[in-house]
Amino acid sequence: MSQMNAVTGRSASSAVKKLVFSAMGIALAMVTSYIKVWEMPMGGSVTLLSMLFISLIGYWFGVRYGILTGAAFGLLQFVIEPYMLSIWQVLLDYPLAFGALGLSGIARNRKYGLQIGYIAGVAGRFIFSTLSGVIFFASYAPEGMNPWVYSSLYQGSYLGAEGVITLAVLSLPPVAKALDTIKRQTAD
Repeated sequence: MSQMNAVTGRSASSAVKKLVFSAMGIALAMVTSYIKVWEMPMGGSVTLLSMLFISLIGYWFGVRYGILTGAAFGLLQFVIEPYMLSIWQVLLDYPLAFGALGLSGIARNRKYGLQIGYIAGVAGRFIFSTLSGVIFFASYAPEGMNPWVYSSLYQGSYLGAEGVITLAVLSLPPVAKALDTIKRQTAD
């Protein structure tokens, strides 16, 4: 018998389950972030589905848990491989960009909700990364190229590639079935 939280009405075991799944998502994302299919010359890479593991938390538990898990993952990425020009660049590139992957929970109760949510999460990460590129890395744009175009193309190349690969994997029937089974098991 689990104890109920007087404020939220949720059981302590539910909170522990979400915490454990979030920690596992961060761990899996961290490990797969080192399996790089393609690496960009100035940061960013196509990894072995690392964004998916953060997006799953948003899909299973909602936007709030997804954003918090993504932000924690982003801070861990910064601690392990820091790149800092200013505090604002760190915020955009790490907790905000990775936290945006938690937007994957926006369609969690819809048909194809994981795919829709995943696209939303990657789009959110793209926006923060592009903004960081324009503000802090515009000097890398080729002579005469608009920094918005340069940053969008740069960020879109690796985020888009990993996004397409992940969506292809998610469309495989055994993968979809397994993730739906896990979602049902994680429900409160």
